Amino acid sequence: MSSPSEPRQLLDDIGLSLVFFTRLRLPSHDFGGRRLADAIWAAPFAGLAVAVISALVYTIVSKAGLAAGPSAALALAATMLVTGCLHEDGLSDIADGFGGGRTRERKLEIMRDSRIGAYGAAALVASLLIRWTALSELAGPGHVFLALLAAHATSRGLFGAFIHLLPPARADGLSAGAGTVTVETAAIGAAIGAVALLALGLGGAIIALILLGLVFAAFRALCLSQIGGQTGDTIGALQQLGEITVLLVASVCLT
Repeated sequence: MSSPSEPRQLLDDIGLSLVFFTRLRLPSHDFGGRRLADAIWAAPFAGLAVAVISALVYTIVSKAGLAAGPSAALALAATMLVTGCLHEDGLSDIADGFGGGRTRERKLEIMRDSRIGAYGAAALVASLLIRWTALSELAGPGHVFLALLAAHATSRGLFGAFIHLLPPARADGLSAGAGTVTVETAAIGAAIGAVALLALGLGGAIIALILLGLVFAAFRALCLSQIGGQTGDTIGALQQLGEITVLLVASVCLT
C-alpha cells in the first residue's frame, strides 16, 4: 500500500496512528487494512493529541494556583500517561544497548531486555529533567501549548523518514513488521511536522528545523554504526531527541 488517496484512508491512518502511538482508544475497526508504514505520515496527529491533553493539564493546574514547576511536571506526567511511556522506553533501551553492548548482537540483545540499566536510567532522568526545565521556563499556558504542539507533532513527523532511510536492524520485531515506508509517505509526515514548528514563530521554526536536521543525521549515523539500522526502540529514542530539541528552542523563543 501507499500514501492515503481518499478521505476514508486519511481517517483510517489518523486513527491507526492514534491507537498505535497513544493509549487512546477508538471504536474498534480494521482501519481499512492499512499498515503502520502506510499510516506513519499521520504520526504528528497523535502528537497533536498528546500535546492537547498535556497542555490542558498544565492550564487546569496553573489556573488553580500551582506554580510553573509543578504544573510542568504534571503536564509531563500526562504525556507519559497518554503514551504509556512508549518513547521513554525506547530511549532507555537504546541507552542501555548502545552503552553496554560490545557487539551488534549484544547491543540488540540488551535492547530487548525489559530490565533497565544504569545507562537507561541516566538517559531517562536527563530527558525528564531537560523537558521539565524547558517547560517551566515558558510564559504561561498559551506558550506551553504552542511549545508542546511543536515538540510532539514535529518529533513524530520524523518517523517516516527515519524508517525509510534506515533498514531494519532485525529480521523480526516491530520495525521489520511495520512494512516499507515510501518516499511520499515520509515526505508528508515530515512536512506536517515542519508546519507545526511555526507555532514557535518563523525564526524559532527555522532554528528548530536546522537543529532537528543535525540531530536526525547524527542519530541516523549512530544507529547505522551501532546496530546497522533501526528498530522500534530507535524510533522512540528519536522522538525523545526531537521533543527535547524543540522544547529547548521554545524555551528561548517563547519566554
